[in-house]
Order: sequence, then structure tokens, then C-alpha cells
Amino acid sequence: MTKYILALDQGTTSSRAILFDHAGRPHASAQREFRQIFPQPGWVEHDANEIWASQEGVLQQVLRDSGVAASDVAAIGVTNQRETTVLWDRATGDPSPTPSSGKTGEMPPIASNWSGRARRT
Repeated sequence: MTKYILALDQGTTSSRAILFDHAGRPHASAQREFRQIFPQPGWVEHDANEIWASQEGVLQQVLRDSGVAASDVAAIGVTNQRETTVLWDRATGDPSPTPSSGKTGEMPPIASNWSGRARRT
């Protein structure tokens, strides 16, 4: 049974999954863009649920298209864009309606508003 490594890449505009064989050669890949939301000039937001769904979708697609079973994946590597901030509702576990992208200047003011209210659990 051949084992594979699955890379999940979360980019600023799309989600990607690449399946590598034992020799490190790409075996299969899938990519899916997600919506960019522009609430005002210079601001970019995303729908966290849409990002999650696109990442889950490319994972399933790369396994389906390659004929590789999830049990044949030996390891998963994850990368992220590091530019988008998602706030989660502590009570419901739901993400904020529209995560903010670091491409805008809106996160420092939002973060400073939250910093005084943060508490450790």
C-alpha cells in the first residue's frame, strides 16, 4: 500500500490541495477560488465558512480524482495565508461573519479594540 503526503494550502484567494507520492512527486492536485468581499475601497474580507468549505472541497476532490483513500495518507502539511484574521464566537463556535484580510488597514484598529477585552481561559 503506497502512502502519500497531503499538502493543504490556504491562500488569499483560493484553497489548494496537493497529494505527493513517496518520492515527493505531485500525484494529484485541486484548487478552488473563494469569494473576495470589498465592503469599501481598500478593504478585503472573506467568508470563513466559505474558506472552510473550499478547503474541505479540494481535499475531497484530490482524493476522489486520484483514487487514493484517506487511509493511504501518511501525513498532512498545512500552510495558511497569515493575512486573514478570523474571530470566533466563544459561545457558539461560529466564525465572525466576514474575516478581515491583512491586505487592508482595518485589523490594527479592530485588534486594539479587542485587546482590552481579551481574557485567558
